[in-house]
Amino acid sequence: MAGLDEALAILQNKARRAILERLVREPHYPLQLAEQIGISQQAVMKHLKLLEGVGFVVKMKAASNKGGPPKNIYSVQQAISIRIDLGPDLFQCSQRILPAGGPLKLSNKLNGNVVKVAEIVSGRKKIGVGEGAHHLSAISEAIEKLDNERDALIALHQQIKQRVSSTVDSDFESYEQRLMVHNILESPRSNFNFKEFARELQLGAEASERLIDEVRTRVVRQMAERSGQFIAAPQTIELPWWAALGIDPS
Repeated sequence: MAGLDEALAILQNKARRAILERLVREPHYPLQLAEQIGISQQAVMKHLKLLEGVGFVVKMKAASNKGGPPKNIYSVQQAISIRIDLGPDLFQCSQRILPAGGPLKLSNKLNGNVVKVAEIVSGRKKIGVGEGAHHLSAISEAIEKLDNERDALIALHQQIKQRVSSTVDSDFESYEQRLMVHNILESPRSNFNFKEFARELQLGAEASERLIDEVRTRVVRQMAERSGQFIAAPQTIELPWWAALGIDPS
């Protein structure tokens, strides 16, 4: 399967996106794609070879309608979702593999009316056009609601980051300090890999220890100023980052 960078590089090409748009509907021959997209069959074959190489499409032999030898026909098999969020104090780029399984298995991950849709279509190999349009409309409505909620959460996340960034700019003097804090804020629920961070900045052992001490001191000072309480602890104390950032895990 293509990694995120490779997938983005492939999908930036308009012709390849046009090919995939048609292949998700039904399998196509290269000549069909060339005629529909308006490029040469040779160019289509180059794009298909690239898409096949990263697992986006697969080819199979299909009998010719005109009685000739079997020809290659292409279809999409891989199911992924790529998400990009970009704005001031906001950059998230991720690739997710969509869950496998039939409607009944997927219903365990769903909520609301779409659970009933999954139960209705479970075990059925064919669905009429009218009924299918009705179910797809219900699912599209549910997706739109989720997207609207996600957009609001992303916007709230961005606004909080902007306010925190103002504090970081005023309270942390060096670029290394600010960069370290921003890296921690990117994944506050995960362990911060300081060794990797120090290696990227080419920091020696002494500079690394000094940086950790400076950031810890400023974060604890912020906590004390906010709470109006004096905080005393040994210099060697290892606070989890949710504590150092003043976040209540409960």
